[in-house]
Amino acid sequence: MDTRAFLPGTDPARAVYQGAKEAGLDDELIERAQLGFVDAYEELVRRHRRAAVQVAYLVSGSRAEAEDIAQDAFVRAYMALPRFRRGARFRPWLFAIVANLARNARRSAGRRNRLVLEFEHHPSGPDEPGPETRVLAGENQRRLMAAVNALPDGARLVVALRYFADLSVAEVAAALGLRPGTVKSRLARAHERLRQALAEPPEVRSAEGASHA
Repeated sequence: MDTRAFLPGTDPARAVYQGAKEAGLDDELIERAQLGFVDAYEELVRRHRRAAVQVAYLVSGSRAEAEDIAQDAFVRAYMALPRFRRGARFRPWLFAIVANLARNARRSAGRRNRLVLEFEHHPSGPDEPGPETRVLAGENQRRLMAAVNALPDGARLVVALRYFADLSVAEVAAALGLRPGTVKSRLARAHERLRQALAEPPEVRSAEGASHA
């Protein structure tokens, strides 16, 4: 079973196209912002605010602080914008700032980065699957979420940033201060753990858990 089929934001073709499109728009906005057009930077904030808040929450473990962390990161990024290297990607640079502030907030609060991840629920539309299919999908999602939340902290954070915040491997690496190869290897190990967890029938896990109780 390919666990990535159940995770959000995993269409490679869409991700590549969307990433290239957004990078081009970002380049134009950054050039204008560096020339002093505040509205251009405000548009950058609008484009990346949601993802920045997600990264702040996933790294800090605090929903309450995520908004403030992201806002602080945008202010710091604006102050450093004159030194931003032309041609560089804005999102990885921004997320590195967000993640650094979020790590500092987590350390200062003495908070263990224990996240309980959940799927977002969207209302059904005319093209949504029937109730039987939705029940099956819901059960698969519940099993997957339980498996993701059982991962070690480092693996869970990489999976969360890659698939729940919908960051690229390069963006995850920048946010966490890791090499892209390290991110890929952690994702591969996480996929294997998830595959094994989902391949095991729920009743077997329940019986094993009872036997160890």
